[in-house]
Amino acid sequence: KSEFDAPTPSVVTPPPASPYDSITRIDGKHFTSGTAHTIVGEVLMPTPCDLLDWTTSTNSAGHVSIDFTVINSTDSCIQTVTPQKFYVQFTAPLDVPISATLNGRTVILNLIPALPGESPDTYEYAPKG
Repeated sequence: KSEFDAPTPSVVTPPPASPYDSITRIDGKHFTSGTAHTIVGEVLMPTPCDLLDWTTSTNSAGHVSIDFTVINSTDSCIQTVTPQKFYVQFTAPLDVPISATLNGRTVILNLIPALPGESPDTYEYAPKG
């Protein structure tokens, strides 16, 4: 047997990194009133073409998940970090566990309790960065 007969080892190429992989934490101001929850904030996206969408789901244990997805229908867009706001509402017990994903990947959800007198409709989120 010669070296030319040896099987060629296959090279596994990792998938290209998503431009959203650097987003590992989402901060949001958490407003509650009885069983009504409202979470507002913004996520810094790599381009102004990245739009943020979300759905909420509740599992059998009552845990709420906010599933954020990025919608981007263009291949070319100026690379300028742009904040995309979100305003999530759902009904659940006051002490419900809440988690988040971004494009199916678990991210840290940092909820900041609203202060007395603050309203989700007038709250302006300003992340430190």
